[in-house]
Amino acid sequence: MTRKVDLLPREFGSLAHGLPPAPIGTLFLMGPNGGMRVAPDAGFELLFGRGEPDVHVCVGEDDPHVSRRHGRIAREGSGWMLHNTGRLAIRFPESRLVLGGQSTELPLAYTPLFIVGPRRQHLLEVGIATGATRGGSARPEDETTEPTWDLNPVERLVLVCLSQRYLRDEPRPQPLTWAQVAQEMQRLRPSERWTQKRVAHIVAKVRNELSAKVPGLREEEIPPPLGNTLNHNLITELLVTTTLQAGDLGLLGDGSEPRSRGRLPRIRP
Repeated sequence: MTRKVDLLPREFGSLAHGLPPAPIGTLFLMGPNGGMRVAPDAGFELLFGRGEPDVHVCVGEDDPHVSRRHGRIAREGSGWMLHNTGRLAIRFPESRLVLGGQSTELPLAYTPLFIVGPRRQHLLEVGIATGATRGGSARPEDETTEPTWDLNPVERLVLVCLSQRYLRDEPRPQPLTWAQVAQEMQRLRPSERWTQKRVAHIVAKVRNELSAKVPGLREEEIPPPLGNTLNHNLITELLVTTTLQAGDLGLLGDGSEPRSRGRLPRIRP
């Protein structure tokens, strides 16, 4: 018999790849250390925040701006409601914000949520089963999930260099400078000539191609000062859609790997 509340190990992977077979309405929630699966009739309120072990899914554990109990998700009527009980806003992919003290119903299928801190954003993945399964065909009424964007090998390598601090899960990550990316590319492909201008052109090309469907990738969309915002937004999009993943650090050939995030959250009795 399938249990109504289950832990999901970190190795379960991103929900963006689809959900395993589950009754319609089953909630999946994944943080960096793992997550949980809750049946729609479990009568279970799921807590998330940085205060492990007092939450069911830990997120932002090393960021003091994230509340110890930052939010909760509960079944209300025929849907799942997200309640922001922390101080930082929670952002939906289309830039809609749920402020502290506010609530909203979660959409079906896959939704990446971001707890928006002063210098960092923490990803929390939500999936609500609709009947489609991993590797299966979606039904016509199912909402479309975020795509994985196509990158050629050179674009992928340049973008992994640019975003390696994010992929390593460093605190308050920032994109590498053009000079640093060019230096990395010269190390990785020494038979070619890599300059700041060349790597900037490759990144700008990817950003322009995605900007028709992804907000926040054009200069005119960002109020000054611009800073690293365009590249930060691009990296965030590539991470959310799992176009770039921690395993891509292997392309750097220097033994790079993501920082350990500790143990799996426990269910409180």
